[in-house]
Amino acid sequence: MEDLKAIMRAKYGENKRITGDYDKALAVKCVNGTFVGKKIDGVITFKGIPFVGRQPVGELRWKAPVDVVADDGVYEAYYNGKSSCQQEGDPSSFYVQGEDCLYLNVFKADDGGTKKPVMVWIHGGAFETGGSIDYDSYNLVRENPEVIVVVVAYRLAALGFLHLSHLSDGADYPDAQNLGLLDQVASLKWVHENIASFGGDPDNVTIFGESAGAGSCTMLPLIKGSQKYFHRVIAESGAPSQCQSTEEAIACANEILAAFNCKTVADLKKIDAETFTKKVGEMFGLFSTFQVRTIPERDGKILPLNPWEAYASGAAKNIAFLHGCNKDEMNTFSGIMGEEFWKSWVYSRENQRYAQLSDKEKALLESYYNDLQCEDWERASKIFSQSWFIAPQIRLSEEQTKAGGKSYTYYFTAESKLPMIKSGHAIEVAIIFDNKADSEAAEAVFDENFCKAMRKMWVQFAKTGNPSLSADISPDGKAHDWKLYDLENKPVMVLAESNIHMENESALKIVDWERSYFLTNYYML
Repeated sequence: MEDLKAIMRAKYGENKRITGDYDKALAVKCVNGTFVGKKIDGVITFKGIPFVGRQPVGELRWKAPVDVVADDGVYEAYYNGKSSCQQEGDPSSFYVQGEDCLYLNVFKADDGGTKKPVMVWIHGGAFETGGSIDYDSYNLVRENPEVIVVVVAYRLAALGFLHLSHLSDGADYPDAQNLGLLDQVASLKWVHENIASFGGDPDNVTIFGESAGAGSCTMLPLIKGSQKYFHRVIAESGAPSQCQSTEEAIACANEILAAFNCKTVADLKKIDAETFTKKVGEMFGLFSTFQVRTIPERDGKILPLNPWEAYASGAAKNIAFLHGCNKDEMNTFSGIMGEEFWKSWVYSRENQRYAQLSDKEKALLESYYNDLQCEDWERASKIFSQSWFIAPQIRLSEEQTKAGGKSYTYYFTAESKLPMIKSGHAIEVAIIFDNKADSEAAEAVFDENFCKAMRKMWVQFAKTGNPSLSADISPDGKAHDWKLYDLENKPVMVLAESNIHMENESALKIVDWERSYFLTNYYML
């Protein structure tokens, strides 16, 4: 861990104002300054560009992002911005952290192209860990120079998602429960206003993400005024179910207040970010307790009280979706935890959450559990895979299609060589970014033509709104006609390493419509 921290810290640098000469060919004028990037083998990278006018520190902690202001200065864009404050565990957590974390990175080919489709990546990490430094898009853009990729950061954990309005001085912090999402909207606004200067098309923007990043991508269309900043969504293993009720958010906030012996926001703001983050991480952290409690809130203000109802009512019917799940989602977590810790977590989670189910639902779920042909630990893994990731993806397809929207749905089945992981959560991310180091670490090195075909589908969707590939542009030389999801046949694209193909859900049995699909009504059960 110390070696990783040293490697990550060595990457840190502070972008400075340029007062002398600079390479005009690597400079892009934006609303809030001219930013000078670096070029390597035909790809220009711009790192650490602020997308807010003031960083959320001091008096701006737990406040909505501040819009950028005009600036005629010239600045380096050489170094990644600080990681959002978070518990240690993810590689980005070993980079320099700070509350002054609202920056983005831009990757573009140096080919003089204009009006290019833009892909904006929103990272995952359960809304409490991760960062933009984890997602170098150099390889993706070098292979697909026809698109521009932007990677954004946002506030995490209790600095980004903490209900405060119930406190005596909480009226001054009406957005604290969903600040991470508002940061994302601010970043998309910046992209909309500035990406043309990089050669991008502000009228052809696709947001894409995985896990919490995918959840974000499916919640953003539900935020008033956001849809003018993007036109398509790619969501990998994340849905609008990744949120909590106001009651759950208040209970979480009250536990944090009690832990610090605080009664007001003013009391909390006296605690330095490092101390605050460390303590909250010990209480709820992904890498300590796997609680997943500092997440977006269905507050009825920023997010609707019922996101599923909003989708069914057509709130996002004008946004085209490419989305799906992995066959063995939760195996990533059970595999990393080990069998004993996993069983302990499952027991705790069931005691906390399954009381919400009716007796009839409990009986249905027990029947489903008993019919699974696998070891006990993996039975539980399959239940949580259904609840957190798989059934919500199918429901998203259903609700979008019912409302007249477009849904291209996938089912990823390629498997890692690591014991227990199989086709686990997040193993496809390294494919999208062509990150061979991450693929090797997860022992998920797949056929190169399969990987290139997946990337090309993602890019093709960003370009045209349809991920289908004709044989002449498909890296594996095969045509892949990706059919829209429909309510009768429910076709999905099976992303199998040896055979990418369409198949109906009824043959795949992705969900059990009677015994697992109802779990989507309970959000993060």
